[in-house]
Amino acid sequence: MSLLKTSLHQKHVELGAKMAAFAGYDMPLQYSSVKEESIAVRNSIGVFDVSHMGEFFVTGKDAVAFVDYIITNDFAGAELEKAVYSPLCREDGTVIDDLIAYKLGSEKVLICVNAANIEKDWSWISSHTQGFEIELVNKSNDYSLLAVQGPKAQEVLKSIEIINDSDELVYYSAKELTRMNEQIIVARTGYTGEDGFEVFTSHEMAQTLWQKLLDAGATPCGLASRDVLRLEVCYPLYGHELNDELTPLDASLKWTVKGAKEKFIGKEALEGAVSKKRLVKLSLDKGIPREGYNILNMSDEVIGVVTSGTMSVELSKGIALGLVDRDKFPEDKKFKINIRKNNIEANYHAKAFVTGGHK
Repeated sequence: MSLLKTSLHQKHVELGAKMAAFAGYDMPLQYSSVKEESIAVRNSIGVFDVSHMGEFFVTGKDAVAFVDYIITNDFAGAELEKAVYSPLCREDGTVIDDLIAYKLGSEKVLICVNAANIEKDWSWISSHTQGFEIELVNKSNDYSLLAVQGPKAQEVLKSIEIINDSDELVYYSAKELTRMNEQIIVARTGYTGEDGFEVFTSHEMAQTLWQKLLDAGATPCGLASRDVLRLEVCYPLYGHELNDELTPLDASLKWTVKGAKEKFIGKEALEGAVSKKRLVKLSLDKGIPREGYNILNMSDEVIGVVTSGTMSVELSKGIALGLVDRDKFPEDKKFKINIRKNNIEANYHAKAFVTGGHK
């Protein structure tokens, strides 16, 4: 089956990007190098084409109530124009996907979902609309999405007149704006840990905006640096720290499960539930941990597995997130990671490897 292409595909090819298959799309893996792109986002500004993500719109008088019902986090209690990160769960508490819901108005919500899960999410969400006065539309094919990330993101987006001071876009907020004679959605969100914005536009406008950002000094960034950046700040990724067999509790996302809500899908299963796993943050002084490598205790017994691993640009050492069986979690918090034939002692981290710079 041929791969899908985003509206910016030709731009990536012209820039000499190394392309790779991801979630059914031919996506840019990197342009210059993972190191250069990661440093650009941490210190200046980078732009990512994330147009493969899915966009569902919910409108009608029950729009907010419906979204509050299908996700575990508190959406009804969020202020207008706020964004809410949340797992999407089944009745048994297992995770279908993680998403961000944007409360654009009292009767209008945008749900942004992971590219690989668009069909699965749409099938689940659209099958639970009964009893709600809403209209649910899948507009994933109609939108391009640019993630503009880094400490200079706000400054650059102001310089090209995408945002201005009067927009008052605070962290984890979103607004519908008219720019270049077109309605767009700008959110102060992203998945790098840095300050930044995500801009939902038409495919045509995305090409203009992409070029404006590059002309203003933004570094084009690919999926490889995006993965390093999110792993450094320990953000979970579906298909790695989250999957169909796990609950939010297993991935240290208990904070997103608001049991005080009157009802939401999965509430009964998650109330009083205990996680089967514990998410651990580990680094190595030598070697690079990779997904699937075994995590061991000091007696060399396998107690878990690496779910995401890479070489940190910021720390210049191997870092990993992993899931360890709760009943095998070592009290001394000492771990090893098996790399080929060697069991290498790992450093345990209570906090994220890198503190991002989001506002």
